[in-house]
Amino acid sequence: MSSTLPTRLYGGITVPNTPLITSALAFSQAHSTPTLHNHMIRSWLLGFLIADKLPHLQSRDREAHSIAALLHDVGLDPTHGLISEDKCFEVDSADAALAFLAQAEDYDQHRKQLVWDAIALHASIHIALHKKEPEVVATAMGIGADLMGPEEPMFSELLTREEYETVVKVVPRLGIKTEFGEAMCELCRRKPQACVGSVAERWGERYVEGFKPRTVLERLEGGIGRLG
Repeated sequence: MSSTLPTRLYGGITVPNTPLITSALAFSQAHSTPTLHNHMIRSWLLGFLIADKLPHLQSRDREAHSIAALLHDVGLDPTHGLISEDKCFEVDSADAALAFLAQAEDYDQHRKQLVWDAIALHASIHIALHKKEPEVVATAMGIGADLMGPEEPMFSELLTREEYETVVKVVPRLGIKTEFGEAMCELCRRKPQACVGSVAERWGERYVEGFKPRTVLERLEGGIGRLG
């Protein structure tokens, strides 16, 4: 089905062009800052640029890949409408995408699960790239390429500096490094325990004063201590 989707050129990259993707772009814009919205678009474009060079990713569901990339950070919603009190932002984003897909009658449970998994695992690239579905891999690679750049070893043979800069020229970074870090720190202040195990935990440990949630190690050692 994906191979027959209508397409368009965006930043010189061929991407699907469907009503659901248009709705996802609008949803992303409504639930993110301009900086994070641009990051999600670049992650989409770079994901397609990279995945279309890899034979084992050609069979992916291109619309599902698009939805996952475009909604992967909506759990950082500046209106707080999509932010839970007890879940990490990766899961908040995945749950929001699942709710968004309620309008998509042609998305069965399998396609919805692909989108959910791709978003929930997007910050765990060391997991997403191994034995996961092509949609999950392609989503993680696009996001990683945007944040780490073409010189990162895992992308150096798949993405040139010229290709990367072409995308950035069309969809500017707008200070993503600073804003993303601030968003991570805010989550650590707002719901510290939910950040344990999330990529946000690293910012909390380094930059947030008083960030001392009960860690996985402490919980395991507590259980071992009680149970013997």
